[in-house]
Amino acid sequence: MSKYHSIIRYPSITEKNTALRSDQNKFVFEVAKTASKADIKEAVQKLFSVDVEAVNTMIVKGKEKRMGRHSGYRSDWKKAIVKVKAGQNIAKFGEV
Repeated sequence: MSKYHSIIRYPSITEKNTALRSDQNKFVFEVAKTASKADIKEAVQKLFSVDVEAVNTMIVKGKEKRMGRHSGYRSDWKKAIVKVKAGQNIAKFGEV
């Protein structure tokens, strides 16, 4: 597994993210918590052969989950919103 695959964990495919993709040419990924914006930009450019204009990141807090009377928390994770140059697309992103 290359270092780029360890930075980009997987794409986040939801209704809101699909709308972002079609309206603003932005793609959403779950990334490694330790990855910087520069690391994410480099990984997306190398893995998908596109030009990245901007990268926005945020830490998503884990939700509380219950199993019967026991409760715990999901892990926190990092989300990256990557804006790609106009006219470019990431192939097979969100296709079923």
